[in-house]
Amino acid sequence: MRLNSDCVRDILLAIEKDVDYHRILELKFDDTLPDNLQKYSAEELLYHIRECKIANLIIDVHSFDGGKYVTIADLSPDGHQFLANIRNDNIWGKVKKIAGVVGSNSLSAVTQIASNVVTELIKAQFGII
Repeated sequence: MRLNSDCVRDILLAIEKDVDYHRILELKFDDTLPDNLQKYSAEELLYHIRECKIANLIIDVHSFDGGKYVTIADLSPDGHQFLANIRNDNIWGKVKKIAGVVGSNSLSAVTQIASNVVTELIKAQFGII
């Protein structure tokens, strides 16, 4: 399956929205999913959740009943940082455009691009550029 960075972003946004100290994100694929995840198939979500876990963006992921039910405890510190860099739609658009030009849509490349875009925006605010 091809990596869909929009799906990764939507998963991270859903986790951030629904998880707190007392709640985990529970995804039941035979039930109603969070609004921003309904456009994805269960297979696509499971694949991208696994990729997020491998990339250390999320923590304590557990799958039950053959993947029909998944729990995610929270974002990792890396996940929080990555999401902070891509939360803004304008920044996310720039990140995706650069990833397209560069020709790499891997999570590590997108993470690096997002960090660099934010760094350049910070420099511009301080007149360093």
